Amino acid sequence: MSDKLTLPTYGGQAVIEGVMMRGARSVAIAMRSPSKEIVIHREMLGKIYQTNLKKIPFLRGLVLLWDALGLGMRALTLSANTQTGEDNKLEGPALYLTMGIAFVIGIGLFLLGPAAIGQLAERFLGFSAWWSNLLEGLIRLLMLVGYVWGIGFMPDIRRVFSYHGAEHKTINAFEAGVELTPENVARYSVEHPRCGTAFLLTLVLLSVLLFTLLGPLPWLWRLASRILLLPVLAGLAYEYIRWTAGHLHWRLVRLIVRPNLALQRLTTREPSADMLEVAIAAFKAMREGEEQIPD
Repeated sequence: MSDKLTLPTYGGQAVIEGVMMRGARSVAIAMRSPSKEIVIHREMLGKIYQTNLKKIPFLRGLVLLWDALGLGMRALTLSANTQTGEDNKLEGPALYLTMGIAFVIGIGLFLLGPAAIGQLAERFLGFSAWWSNLLEGLIRLLMLVGYVWGIGFMPDIRRVFSYHGAEHKTINAFEAGVELTPENVARYSVEHPRCGTAFLLTLVLLSVLLFTLLGPLPWLWRLASRILLLPVLAGLAYEYIRWTAGHLHWRLVRLIVRPNLALQRLTTREPSADMLEVAIAAFKAMREGEEQIPD
């Protein structure tokens, strides 16, 4: 068995009929095309991954935030275009408009919406600023869990969640030091302590604490603070995930990460053998890219 603490900390993401695997310098996306062949896209990571930013505590959480917003959206778009073909490819202004609308809806729904409800409770129901901030945080948490639970019933999303499970199994198998074959990888867990789902849950829980401590704020400042403090929350959440993932040999740490692992049961499913093949192909392609790029 390999020592997990000495291994590179690889990450990944499920995409449409595929998996993205990200290393320190290379990223690879493997997708099952409509013809059932595995299509692989590999490229060098952008300059943000090569800067000292990824080495500075708390600031390096911004890289993970970019993973979700930038690299993740590009990977999803590439996988969608692989499924639809050249005639229906999403690119150019249509792509940026779609991404922009999705980003604005996400900010409005999960950040500004709960803040507005908390402010209304403070103004019309007589809540103190502290209680309205706490109410806001609890609404945000329930919305996150409810959203993840609800979309899990959609057949297409269930397949994405299965690929998510394949991604976790592959990284768990690599960190265990076994040969990456579908038979070996299938034995490992669909949960992983460094999962993006765990990052999101941690970010939301930290927002409950931070925004509650802010106390009373004017209406506009309350809404603005939810956006301006997002990088701060991302930095704190990243450090928490990084620390807990490296200290799972402590019983207390295994206890406090249980909520993160529990939420992953909503965002992962057991993958099929052909999904494991795709995840393994993405991982191996990423590793090959890492070896080809000089230090």
